[in-house]
Amino acid sequence: MSAAAACDTVFEDLFAGRPLMAIFRGLGVERSLELAVTAWDLGIEVVELPIQSAEDVDALAAVVEAGRARGARVGAGTVVTVDQVEVAASAGAAFAVSPGLDAAVVRACLDAGLPPLPGVATPSEVMAAMGLGLTWLKAFPASVLGTGWFRAMRGPFPDVRFVATGGLDAGNAAEFLAAGVRVVAVGSALEDPAQLPALARLLDR
Repeated sequence: MSAAAACDTVFEDLFAGRPLMAIFRGLGVERSLELAVTAWDLGIEVVELPIQSAEDVDALAAVVEAGRARGARVGAGTVVTVDQVEVAASAGAAFAVSPGLDAAVVRACLDAGLPPLPGVATPSEVMAAMGLGLTWLKAFPASVLGTGWFRAMRGPFPDVRFVATGGLDAGNAAEFLAAGVRVVAVGSALEDPAQLPALARLLDR
């Protein structure tokens, strides 16, 4: 099995029956831990923390450790350089998410045994990612692309599984899931107690 195929297997397992992923950006160690626990208690088992500063890396490492105790896997986000791949792996990340598609970053992830989830927004980028052996892709910014984009992509790319990220919450997540998105990523929604019941209902779909 190729490294890319092995990564697809990881994502299939990671997101099996899990339509939501949580993203906590730039919140520091304490707040990231608090919200990660909120997500896990709600039933959102997969968490991503972007790493854009040294404090972000500390938060990632702390949430990885807390997640390990609960059997929850935590990924590193906004991985845009080869150097950040090493940082993410050293912090214990289970996967690496990027806002765009960079072949060098993808290859560095595969070499490090860190499943990559690169961002795409066009058919050409989807094809380029598939050329690297990937079938799990992040679509960003999802709210700008709209649900129609995902329905259109299902025709030429029936084997691609999309994680929709950017501008999504309890109010629109169901629409994207209905459009064929496999996973919806939410962030600030988890800081809004009013949205938690709706998110919980999505987990029971």
